[in-house]
Amino acid sequence: MTMKMLVGLGNPGEKYKNNRHNVGHLFIDYVNKQLSNKHQLQNFKMLKTDCFMNVSGIFIKKLLSGNRQLTADNLMVVHDDLDIPFGKFKTQLATGPKLHNGILSIEDELGTNDFWRVRIGVDNRGENKVDGETYSLQDFTNEELKQLQPSFEKVYKQLSLIIK
Repeated sequence: MTMKMLVGLGNPGEKYKNNRHNVGHLFIDYVNKQLSNKHQLQNFKMLKTDCFMNVSGIFIKKLLSGNRQLTADNLMVVHDDLDIPFGKFKTQLATGPKLHNGILSIEDELGTNDFWRVRIGVDNRGENKVDGETYSLQDFTNEELKQLQPSFEKVYKQLSLIIK
């Protein structure tokens, strides 16, 4: 049976824990809470990056290099996306946001874009356009954190179907 891997992108450390850029880490935490029977995932790995977003490719390449069962086409990367409104998401193969340094790093290191992306929308700026880098490194508000839960539930349900 083929090994699959779900990796949540984000930045390490307490300082970044609730940043919009860390929605991938937050989603992995959510999934871990949902799983009551870990044995259902024998051939499935879930991880959070332990490096800064812009060098995510190095982390992913090490994971794939260390396990012959894991290939780019069995990789699902969960990340923030400013091209998608807050609360929405897209699951797509080989296509992603206009600009995302974590995804670009992965594509550069793997030499391919042929992997799944779970693009979770974090853009809630409305009329007050703050530049993307500044905005993605800001913490979610408490209200936004609450509102993420229904979005995470929808993503989790869709991924459950894809994984099966």
